[in-house]
Amino acid sequence: MIKPILYTLCCLLLLLAACYKEVNRPLTIDFAYVLADSSHTVPISVNITNRSTGASGFKWTFEGGEPATSDYENPGTISFAQAGPHKITLEAWNADTRNSKTIILQLDSAVQVAFDAEIQVNDFSPVQVKLTDHTEGASSYNWTFQDGDPASANTAIPPVVTFTTPGPHTITLKVSNGGQQFTASKTITVKPPLHTDFTLNPGSFDDDFEAPLTAVLGGKSVSYLTQQWQCAGGVLASDTAAANTVYFANPGTYTITLTNTNGKGSQTVDKTITVKANSRLRTITDVKLGISTAHADIGCFYSTRLRKVYRKTDDLTIDGKEIDLVFFGLSRSFTYNKFVSPDSATSYTFPAIPGATVTRFINKQEQCNCGVSFSVSDFDNMLNDAPLQALQLPAGANGALQFDQAVLPRIILFQTADGRKGAIKIKEYVLEGSTAYIMADIKVQKYE
Repeated sequence: MIKPILYTLCCLLLLLAACYKEVNRPLTIDFAYVLADSSHTVPISVNITNRSTGASGFKWTFEGGEPATSDYENPGTISFAQAGPHKITLEAWNADTRNSKTIILQLDSAVQVAFDAEIQVNDFSPVQVKLTDHTEGASSYNWTFQDGDPASANTAIPPVVTFTTPGPHTITLKVSNGGQQFTASKTITVKPPLHTDFTLNPGSFDDDFEAPLTAVLGGKSVSYLTQQWQCAGGVLASDTAAANTVYFANPGTYTITLTNTNGKGSQTVDKTITVKANSRLRTITDVKLGISTAHADIGCFYSTRLRKVYRKTDDLTIDGKEIDLVFFGLSRSFTYNKFVSPDSATSYTFPAIPGATVTRFINKQEQCNCGVSFSVSDFDNMLNDAPLQALQLPAGANGALQFDQAVLPRIILFQTADGRKGAIKIKEYVLEGSTAYIMADIKVQKYE
């Protein structure tokens, strides 16, 4: 009977001790949180860890969170979608005490950084760029404009920026939401400013600047949208084309004007050309023609109209009909030389000339017995074709005579198949073995 009573008393004492301990246990409230990432940028998840002691009950409140409240000792992960300050409160209690703790969690807004860069008018320098900001969630702005005016800005609404230096320019926008930075960039390319210029040169057959003359206009302008040519007294092939020509029928001084525009301004450049009276005489200097063994290296055929020497390997399919002079030098000693008609080239070891024409020559005036006399002085003083007009080359004249190097300079007279008359002045015999050659000047009536 005594043992049951003692057991009961012991249990009552243990229960009283436990109740005493519960009532007097100290209550400490604490908790910690860890962000899912370190950006503080919403949307974000926050993991809550309860570090409280001595509590038997809990109530969590998450301002702006999901969920908004919890009765669990450890509520786990809470989601926040809105930026700003958020209160997290833990209220805890036991049989004797109730207390709470609140912290403020500052979350930053989500940021989408974007902007448009719109070039005003066109991309020729100077270029103005209008910027439109489409950034969301930023609290501060930092613009930089490479080589621009201004060079930077720190406003949400940026200024209009001017770029003058040709080339690429980077526009950069750095924004912050208070805790993190975000960057976007765009590149605009500036073309050079308007520049107007052109070249003015006679055509390849008009380098003597005599009328009628065709001048070649070469465009050197940049950054233009429209251009206009003008030339009083001249006939332009086009009044707008960059590559152009202008024809002058008569002698005189003429002005060619080019005006360019590009939507931001216009520029005008004038250049003049003086066209001489037509002498009807073409003067060609320093023509080099080789002996027969030099035909492959130097060439023995010549076109007075194209002013070109032809060699053995040249394709004469097209230009053969233009050849009017053929020089035959038998050897490097220049003891036997003559100019021969293109149609008789094969008789002098040369290949046949396609479309060959007939040219009459007086190779040796002193023995032709044709009543023709044309001196070195006549050649040198000839400024127009009047002396050649008066010259008669009889069809039966003994013009095929050969000559040597004893007479220097030597004047050879000729008349081409199209009726043009001319004179050749041999002024040098150059002794260079198998590539020996003569050096000559030629004056011939112009091809009309």
